[in-house]
Amino acid sequence: MSAAEGPLVVGVDTSTQSTKALVVDAATGRVVASGQAPHTVSSGAGRESDPRQWWDALVDALNQCGDAAREAAAVSIGGQQHGLVTLDAQGDPVRPALLWNDVRSAPQARRLIDELGGPKTWAERTGLVPSASFTVTKWAWLAEHEPDAARAARAVRLPHDYLTERLTGEGTTDRGDASGTGWWASGTEAYDEEILARVGLDPALLPRVVRPGEVAGTVRDSHDLPFSKGTLVAAGTGDNAAAALGLGLRPGSPVMSLGTSGTVYAVSQRRPADPTGTVAGFADARGDWLPLACTLNCTLAVDRVAALLGLDREAVEPGTDVTLLPYLDGERTPNLPHSSGLLYGLRHDTTAGQLLQAAYDGAVHSLLGALDLVLDADADPSAPLLLIGGGARGTAWQQTVRRLSGRPVQIPEARELVALGAAAQAAGLLTGEDAAAVARRWDTAAGPVLDAVERDEATLTRITGVLSDAAPLLERNADSR
Repeated sequence: MSAAEGPLVVGVDTSTQSTKALVVDAATGRVVASGQAPHTVSSGAGRESDPRQWWDALVDALNQCGDAAREAAAVSIGGQQHGLVTLDAQGDPVRPALLWNDVRSAPQARRLIDELGGPKTWAERTGLVPSASFTVTKWAWLAEHEPDAARAARAVRLPHDYLTERLTGEGTTDRGDASGTGWWASGTEAYDEEILARVGLDPALLPRVVRPGEVAGTVRDSHDLPFSKGTLVAAGTGDNAAAALGLGLRPGSPVMSLGTSGTVYAVSQRRPADPTGTVAGFADARGDWLPLACTLNCTLAVDRVAALLGLDREAVEPGTDVTLLPYLDGERTPNLPHSSGLLYGLRHDTTAGQLLQAAYDGAVHSLLGALDLVLDADADPSAPLLLIGGGARGTAWQQTVRRLSGRPVQIPEARELVALGAAAQAAGLLTGEDAAAVARRWDTAAGPVLDAVERDEATLTRITGVLSDAAPLLERNADSR
């Protein structure tokens, strides 16, 4: 390892399927070491993971970083949002965590909307309209279906909170991740005691919300970790807020993230409140806001279609009137939690490559439909769309987004932006800088820009029409669950 110009920091991304750790030079942003280890997610109606796997993966990933991790002066953890982690008095999981893409709590979401004044009240109060993705609905599901587990809980955490607490011994979270629970009031930036009472959750079970720039704690004694005792630990945040930090995002710059889920978001200085529920009014990790729309089906769904067709994921062909709505895990945007995939317009001359392109189109259509709602009215419509996430490296994804958005598309060269954002947050503890300013100093958003092309309005209109006509069919399963 060549000598670093500044102190070393560690940024962690604990995502749905793996944990990644980067050791970064705080002075330059250079990644000097990295590690990654997988964890498993259950299949079937629910999506669950054992939080202890996240810890084991973190230890493994850090040990892969070798001596560089041992020299780190600060660490921060970015993690998958919304997951419900219930712990007993010893800090051990009561049961596996319910993940963001577990949609079993859709009935509880509908009930909570009705019981607390409707969508507008929820949006104005929390920034969110409950859906099966958000933590408050998962707790309501647990209390109803597994009351013994709910009663056994002595602490309730989000995924990044769980790992931060194991590092420090202190129960903490941050405003960015807390804003995705449904029990944090965005207007007062505090836990909403009426909502907590409604779902039977004692606020004493929740973590303390650490302010932006505040130290969450220090690494306690642990023989598993390469860190020195007393290493500073930042608040951490949710994965999308961490990626926004990793890009050094300024207000008005649109982002599309292509991963297991797909998201579109932008930093705003206005507190969002969308009563349709399309846009989640998240807080960011700095003190601004991060209006965001999310789809459950993105790269994983398109890859599944490619596998069913026996094609490489890049083997798309143009020239199709086929519509494929790839809602393989239900869907959040549009809000169809019990839907499944739908194929319309198949002909004798339709090719497998055209079917695959239709899957890409269907996934991107859902994200672009929410983009205008995410952006403030005064945002520059010609600003490049920053394309990030695993799918951003794929030519088929790039060209589909370019064709359907009509915008220039910029692909940052920096990878692992969630972990880089966490590292920037850790660096900010050492330097006193704003974390987004740290990332801008590192020039993390730099990358090639694909020029805008004429927007493919015909395809967008066709998909919108099929979705509208098929809505009763897609919603039909909801009444049987």
